[in-house]
Amino acid sequence: MTTPLKKLIAEELPALIRLRHDLHRHPELSMKEERTSRLVQRELAAAGIEFKAGLAGGTGVLGYLPATEPVKGERPTVALRADMDALPIEEQTGKEYSSTCKGVMHACGHDGHTTILLGAARVLAKSKRPRPVTLVFQPAEEGGGGGDLMCREGVLGGKGVGGLGEPVGRIYGLHGWPTIEVGKVATRPGPLLASTDDFVVTVNGVQSHGAYPHFGNDPIVASAHIITALQTIASRNVGPLDSVVVTVGQINAGTANNIIPETVTFIGTVRTLNADTRALAKRRFYEIVEGTAHSLGCEAVIDWHEGYPITENEPEATERFFGVARGALGADRVELVESATMGGEDFSYYGRHVPACFFFLGLRPRGAKGYPTLHQPDFDFNDEALPVGIEMMCELATRG
Repeated sequence: MTTPLKKLIAEELPALIRLRHDLHRHPELSMKEERTSRLVQRELAAAGIEFKAGLAGGTGVLGYLPATEPVKGERPTVALRADMDALPIEEQTGKEYSSTCKGVMHACGHDGHTTILLGAARVLAKSKRPRPVTLVFQPAEEGGGGGDLMCREGVLGGKGVGGLGEPVGRIYGLHGWPTIEVGKVATRPGPLLASTDDFVVTVNGVQSHGAYPHFGNDPIVASAHIITALQTIASRNVGPLDSVVVTVGQINAGTANNIIPETVTFIGTVRTLNADTRALAKRRFYEIVEGTAHSLGCEAVIDWHEGYPITENEPEATERFFGVARGALGADRVELVESATMGGEDFSYYGRHVPACFFFLGLRPRGAKGYPTLHQPDFDFNDEALPVGIEMMCELATRG
């Protein structure tokens, strides 16, 4: 059934697809989204939407649409969020609108997210609004903590504390999801995405000739024992029904085949889905790394970087999402995510301030068995998902 909202979206869609392709051609890394930020500002100005720029290190943008009718209740404003940054990956999609920036591409679909929020802004600006709407365009989701920076600047607090208009009561965000069929959306209450802690470990030993290992203390052997033992955090320390991932992604050591080096460095990530497990994993990490190194005559130095918090969906906001989604798309197009994923998102910071719900937007073409996944060089956001994302954002803004 064609509704006035769907009609408005259909009218805007050709221009929005062109806009998405333009963003895809010109990807920008975290905290360097200058062109993207200017484009967002230009689009908001063209739609007659009040906005504030220069946020979160310079490229964040905040838009605000007041209600068009009397507002009821406290903190009725709904915020909608999109991220704008790209990744340091060489594109291999072969699309005619492929990245023009060597070694940088939109491999996580943030060009689609930005386009969806701009599309929602265009449509909402032409529609009746029973409540105010705040539009959050943030930089640096890919490791830069742009969401945290936006929150620290008060974008959810309303006019006078860094934001615009009325204080935000709830916030919604989305992410294109390659394993879900286009036309569908999905989420779950509670934990949806993991915390993302990173580490750099330096194991110091005593260098010696490869033929005479007894004259030194081998940091390579020590590191091998450490890396293997770290997997016992998942297999022996955390309950079998809980989740933790400890991944070592890079090891660097040595200069020649016959020299036992003085130092080994390895880096990786630890992912968890609740605060207690996060604390346990960190404690056991330190105990295993330092204890194992010491037992083999070496010394370990740990540089631990606390990353994004767990992305947890507030139950009432999530229930509102499900009600709105079923009404807009039909119950057969709304899925419950059975278990959380170990990816991370800095949308989690917004949920520390106001009730929040993050959801997945299907990208996989109908009938397709698979689709390039996030952070792969052949990934591209599916334009067929744009109208679904825009409709959901508009419906959540007015009914969520």
